[in-house]
Amino acid sequence: MGVYEEKKETCGTICLKYLLFTFNFLFWLAGGVVMAVGVWTLVEKSDYISLLSSKTYAASAYILVLAGAIVMVTGVLGCCATFKEQRRLLRVYFVLLLCIFLLEILAGVLAYIYYQQLNEELKQNLRETMIQKYEQKTYEHITRAVDKLQQEFKCCGSNNSSDWSASIWIRSRESNRREVPDSCCKSPTELCGRRDHPSNIYKVEGGCISKLEKFILEHLKIIGAVGVGIACVQIIGMVFTCCLYRSLKAEPY
Repeated sequence: MGVYEEKKETCGTICLKYLLFTFNFLFWLAGGVVMAVGVWTLVEKSDYISLLSSKTYAASAYILVLAGAIVMVTGVLGCCATFKEQRRLLRVYFVLLLCIFLLEILAGVLAYIYYQQLNEELKQNLRETMIQKYEQKTYEHITRAVDKLQQEFKCCGSNNSSDWSASIWIRSRESNRREVPDSCCKSPTELCGRRDHPSNIYKVEGGCISKLEKFILEHLKIIGAVGVGIACVQIIGMVFTCCLYRSLKAEPY
């Protein structure tokens, strides 16, 4: 009877090992996805991030990059701990899983919080940023971001094209009598911004605020869903780890 119980326990341990190995492989792939989402947000959309006064959006992306990198390392460690059957490695693996879990929950919470306050921030800051910093020295990144925003989203001004009448640059000689920046034009050419007729420039209801808000909200949903989704999956990994740890502890050396 004792021999039967020992074989049964060993069989259960083997099943746990392969389940945990499978989880770790999928977890490693998920880590790559998490890191890719974070890097893509920071690299591809870095210009738009510079238009936001709050750093919460960027912080969420940085947390995902960090969590993704740790996930990939942890996945390899988990495989080693599983097949070497070392309880010490399993403890380290469990602690790392817990840290990643907390990081990804934090990314999801930050994304949700910023989701709630985004509209108010854009209303308060985007117009001021555009009229005060556009085409000003030391703010080249803002100029580049505004031009990209207006061309990519086919909009002009924060709320509408008339916002540009208050711009420091538009009122200066450097504007060469432009009414709006050339990036407001449907077909951008040098000095095309002198004519602000709807046939020449984008006249979008809600201006660039509505376009940028929609864009960021969509990406906050992705960041939040990825962070919370993978964090929930990690609970399975932590359960498997605890079960294997207890199983190994019960076996004779």
